[in-house]
Amino acid sequence: MVTRKTTSKRYSLAAVALVIVIVVYVATSSVFDRQLFRSSSFSQEKFPLVGTLQQTRESRRIKKTPQEMTSSATITCDRSHTSYDLCSINGSCSLDTKTGTLTLIDPTTFATSAPPQLVLQKIKPYPRKAESWIMPRIRELTLTSGPMVLTQSCDVTHDYPAIVFSAGGYTGSIYHDFIDGFIPLFITANSVYPDRDFIVVVVNPKEWWMPKYIDILGAFSKHKTILLDNENVATTHCFTSATVGLISHGPMTVDPTQIPNSKSLVDFHNLLDKAFFNPNLPITIKTHKPRLILVSRYGSIGRVILNEKETKEMLEDVGFEVIIFKPSTTTSLREAYKLIKSSHAMVGVHGAALTHLLFLRPGSVLVQVVPVGLGWVSKTCFESPAKAMKLEYIEYVVNVGESSLIEKFNKDDLVLKDPIAYRGKDWNATKMNVYLKEQDVRLDVNRFRKHMNEAYKKAKLFMDING
Repeated sequence: MVTRKTTSKRYSLAAVALVIVIVVYVATSSVFDRQLFRSSSFSQEKFPLVGTLQQTRESRRIKKTPQEMTSSATITCDRSHTSYDLCSINGSCSLDTKTGTLTLIDPTTFATSAPPQLVLQKIKPYPRKAESWIMPRIRELTLTSGPMVLTQSCDVTHDYPAIVFSAGGYTGSIYHDFIDGFIPLFITANSVYPDRDFIVVVVNPKEWWMPKYIDILGAFSKHKTILLDNENVATTHCFTSATVGLISHGPMTVDPTQIPNSKSLVDFHNLLDKAFFNPNLPITIKTHKPRLILVSRYGSIGRVILNEKETKEMLEDVGFEVIIFKPSTTTSLREAYKLIKSSHAMVGVHGAALTHLLFLRPGSVLVQVVPVGLGWVSKTCFESPAKAMKLEYIEYVVNVGESSLIEKFNKDDLVLKDPIAYRGKDWNATKMNVYLKEQDVRLDVNRFRKHMNEAYKKAKLFMDING
């Protein structure tokens, strides 16, 4: 009797336990099924394949506990720099391409009756924030936070972070395309996401911008670039995190001491090699003469070499193989790279086209012709970058007699006699145009020859060593 009662009691306890397990299983399964159906039905109705992929990625992300996600999920903005603002969303976020709103997905709030406390920041992601005449052209983006339920509204889910910046402003000048765009992007990527892949998101792109720079963008990221203003329909992209804005170290400058992995302008040059190098084509050509690229300015843009033909003949007499390079807005960067990469020297008057020095091989020669009144800006724009690129830099400073301004101003006029005093502290458009737009040069070929003899020796040595 005792044995039979004990056995019956054990069976009863086991039955009760089994019922509890079944009830718990059914209850949790029902909740999960309803959540899964609710999240998948909408996305699959519109985007069947995207919805399927999205569920897989979202379920992976939701496996994190709220404590793990909130430990670093924040929106911060650094506005302490004179030229740029930089905002970071350090956590999963969504981007509404129509409104330009990036939303931090807050894992501590769900779809409840109590609204969450929002974080709100505004930023124009272009590194010229002090220039009031250009910043109104830059689209302003909004950074905010929202409940985790927003993860269910992602049209495209990326398992990578994003860097968001504007290609507006002075875009169209190759100089500004690099100093306000690609060089700051290089700095930002190596400062925030060193040795990591990321998605490039571009605001204010012109129609020609993507086709022209697609090779460079491909060197930065293997993923398709998102052009924010070119989205035909409202699309929500989701990222693991985002950096909005670009870090700038100054005109055509990469300061290794300010980057965690100590990258330099030479490393940026190497990235351009990655973008344009074709292993099936030789970089160098067989030649007995150093190849020199003479950058030609033409039309009414200013700083034109009025005696270019005579100058070219002198350069050939010095011993160079001279190739005239006339870049325009439609010039293929790949073709420009191929030409300049195969050369041993480049010479040109101060201007945006000298940005192509970034294609020169370190150790080759750059000769900058500096017109009257442009000594200070020539140093900032091209002398310092050339030296950082480990180029052999030579400068030819134009005399007053070689400047066309002598035909417009008396030689004792402050414009010619003391450009620094004339410019003063107010470097406005009128004064700037005197030196940049109204001035051409007629080089004293005999005087210029002395500088080019030095350039020839350096270029010949470089050619003998490097081909």
